[in-house]
Amino acid sequence: MGIPHCANNGQVIHRSQQSGRRVGVWTWVLTGLLCVFTQSGFGATDERSILPTEAPVLKLSLREAMDAAVNENPTVRLFQERIRQAQDVANTQLGELLPNLSGTVSGARRRFFTGSFGGSPTVVGPRDFYEARAFLTQNVFSLSLIQKWQAAKAGVDVAGLDAEVTKRDTMATTGLIYLEALRAQAAVVARTADVVLNNELLRLATERKSAGMATSLDVTRAKVQLENAKQRLLVAENERDRAKLNLIRSMGLSFDVRLELTDEMKLVHVSEQSIVEALQVANENRTELQAQKRRERLASLTLSSVTNERVPSIQASGDVGLIGNQIPNALTTDNVQVLMRVPIFDGGQREGRISESRSKVRQEAIRTQDVQYQVALEVRDALLTIHSAKQQVAVAEEGLKLALTELELSRERFAVGVATNIEVTDSQTRVAQARDNLIEGLFTFNASRLSLARAQGQLEKL
Repeated sequence: MGIPHCANNGQVIHRSQQSGRRVGVWTWVLTGLLCVFTQSGFGATDERSILPTEAPVLKLSLREAMDAAVNENPTVRLFQERIRQAQDVANTQLGELLPNLSGTVSGARRRFFTGSFGGSPTVVGPRDFYEARAFLTQNVFSLSLIQKWQAAKAGVDVAGLDAEVTKRDTMATTGLIYLEALRAQAAVVARTADVVLNNELLRLATERKSAGMATSLDVTRAKVQLENAKQRLLVAENERDRAKLNLIRSMGLSFDVRLELTDEMKLVHVSEQSIVEALQVANENRTELQAQKRRERLASLTLSSVTNERVPSIQASGDVGLIGNQIPNALTTDNVQVLMRVPIFDGGQREGRISESRSKVRQEAIRTQDVQYQVALEVRDALLTIHSAKQQVAVAEEGLKLALTELELSRERFAVGVATNIEVTDSQTRVAQARDNLIEGLFTFNASRLSLARAQGQLEKL
């Protein structure tokens, strides 16, 4: 028989025993186990192939989440393509003002009729003709074309500002989703604290029952409260995980990551602003207002370009080429001319386009007023919510202190046997509610800070 030994590939092979001694069964077993431990138990390469790979951890702040959402969001990328499209339209309009050059080359064989049909008709030929010409056309003056080009350039500006608006909306939405994830995370912490507290109260009730100072009902009631707390914890954990999935989706990242949120909800100092000051900042920085004003200018330029179609335009053109019955004998000919076109009557089509353009100008003016009202509403609403949220947080903090004090007093009363744990259960409920109130107050405060920054066009300073 041979002695098994471990090969590099982990297989057990036999090696002939030169001494001829027989090896016991335990030697085979121990050697086989040594192979197993060497190749799989302590081998780093095989260990990685056996153990499941954990998803990478992504530590993320609010600012990083907002920035990441801009780069991968499909809506933002779509508006970036619209900028390119608007630039192509502007280039097309510019081409109308630049020289247009074209050329032709032709060859023909013709028969010519001479004489008259009343006499003796004669056909001469065939004759070969060759011609090569180059044509150049230049609009010397066209006020309508100039303003159409200016309108196209204004369209590029509008597309760029629309993309910026979409970018800021995406950042604000992602920021709110991040805050919702923080709220869900804080709820998990609160529910965990409830479970810990209920475990402690169950221990106290059990000890009191052993000492003959509490009943089985008290213990059962404590167990019910504990199970309810565990149920709420499971729900909170599920909501936290769902909120993180929504955050990953809003940023366009892979779901095969584990998010770790590095920011936290807390009360921070916010500079006091009057409504007049806040509105002034919004009017200077809000991209929607700038974009709408550019739309008004675009509509005005479009109206002017259609109206100025009535103005005469001047166009210069010329051509030069070679013509002859044989290519080597071709002669040079040329033609240069200047044309003035004066619109007289086109069946009322131009007047219809002018009326339509005037209506669009009025529509854009109405939209501008509506955007101004909307911005003012958002700024005022954010300021009111921040002021209210500050007070909510202060009240919630005080309420939590009082609820914890009440819980401690009820525990002491239950411990000395002057009350049942019904008082403790009621106190627990009020502590949980107080924690939820504080979480909601902090969420409302931070969400209103985000809303104010968005309303004033200052998300980058948040």
